[in-house]
Amino acid sequence: MAKLKKTNVMRLLDQAKIPYTAHTYSDSEAISGVEVASVLGQDVACVFKTLVTEGAGKVPEHYVFMVPVAEELDLKKAASAVGEKSIQMIKSKELLPLTGYIHGGCSPIGMKKPFKTVIHQTAADKEICPTIFFSAGRIGFQIECEVGDLEKIIPLQFADIII
Repeated sequence: MAKLKKTNVMRLLDQAKIPYTAHTYSDSEAISGVEVASVLGQDVACVFKTLVTEGAGKVPEHYVFMVPVAEELDLKKAASAVGEKSIQMIKSKELLPLTGYIHGGCSPIGMKKPFKTVIHQTAADKEICPTIFFSAGRIGFQIECEVGDLEKIIPLQFADIII
């Protein structure tokens, strides 16, 4: 079996001595987050997508939101969670220069600079999600770890941010 080529996210987790399990899938098997959960045999409630937004201020702040793949980010609840009047999703073409990641391979770990990160509150419920899954920074790669371990590498805020 070929050795798994590590992503930058995996290297950062290794450096921080944070335990995780890497999962891979073929990008021809799964396009949407729901398909990724299915291919990995996981509950869609525990597989999270990483969304990047910007506030409406004169110099817009950027925020990262992690929501279960089958859910949709509620922009009003999300804005409230970060103390903004309103927020909007960033344009796809802005994602790579801002974060270093492409659409579909965006991870909350290892962005070019740290952004306030809010994760949906269900991630904190170990009965629902003993572990969570999120992008390892490349399409076809997912990280599985405990949310408490993720908090050791990026500060997380928990909130109800879905529709």
